[in-house]
Amino acid sequence: MAGLGYDLVEIERSAGGLLRVTIDFPWSGPTSDAVAPGTPEAFVTVEDCEKVTRQLQFALEVDSVDYKRLEVSSPGIDRPLRNEQDFERFIGEVVDITLKAPMGAAAGGQVAANRKKFRGTLERVAGADGAQGWQIVWNQEPEGKTAPKPGQKISKKRAPAPMQALGFTLDELREARLAPIVDFKGRRPKPDMTASE
Repeated sequence: MAGLGYDLVEIERSAGGLLRVTIDFPWSGPTSDAVAPGTPEAFVTVEDCEKVTRQLQFALEVDSVDYKRLEVSSPGIDRPLRNEQDFERFIGEVVDITLKAPMGAAAGGQVAANRKKFRGTLERVAGADGAQGWQIVWNQEPEGKTAPKPGQKISKKRAPAPMQALGFTLDELREARLAPIVDFKGRRPKPDMTASE
């Protein structure tokens, strides 16, 4: 995939001979000179998937790989996070994580002891020993209150929920994905625009 300018995100074989390949553009890092600051990240298009499909069909035929159907796609809005580079790339984004084991007493009684799934904003943190680690931060609603849905109006009288943080290592994760949050409200003005222009 690298020869074509794409990264392999995931490859999956399903029942019935389906071979599913997920591709994305390589991430060049936060200090890349190739992309101007503020430029949105490029997304995989249908044409990109067609190009990779043609190349894979040829390569799979040459290698005599048995499959009935090939599906090439982009990672989508719930992109899996697999390695350190993926986590670095999506710092500040809302992610869903599933731990291999429940937090137990480590959460200090703030969350249920058997809880394994969390949604919050991904952050990089420095540990006490100076090692770099990860955490997610979220608002913990009081017991019995439901969290507001994304985009829902919240009364000004409602007290903000206290912030919670959960530190973790990549070895403790069973799965991590970008949270599939879609805003159907349309375009909003950029924050740096002023009314006096």
